[in-house]
Amino acid sequence: MRRASLRPIFLALCLCALRVEAMDRWSALSMLESGNCDGARGRAGELSRFQIKPAEWRRYADRAAPPPTDARTALTVAQKIMAKRCARFERAHGRVPTDFEFYILWNAPAKVDRPPRAVVARARRFCNLVARPDGEGSSSGG
Repeated sequence: MRRASLRPIFLALCLCALRVEAMDRWSALSMLESGNCDGARGRAGELSRFQIKPAEWRRYADRAAPPPTDARTALTVAQKIMAKRCARFERAHGRVPTDFEFYILWNAPAKVDRPPRAVVARARRFCNLVARPDGEGSSSGG
């Protein structure tokens, strides 16, 4: 009898341990793009955990910066890229991008208003990663 009464408590503890915490946008982007692999190289030569195109890397990285395999440097470069893209979006739309739009801006900035299906599917996965358990996450489009 005693063993049966402990079962609900044990199950509750297991569920709490398995609860997945929400990620911030940068952690989710890194996870989705490369599985957080700092040395990842894409088919088109994309660099770092964020899979940044080489031309974009050269444009936004400081010349004396550590290589793309440095997580902090990669984050700084990704943030510079997105600051410009998000500012352009805000001027055009009069608001900040949702999580869904943020991912589209990362992968297909010229197609943010009509993204390809494959990018939409990945943007939805991105939104699931950044969704907050309390339901207060940014709205997802699609």
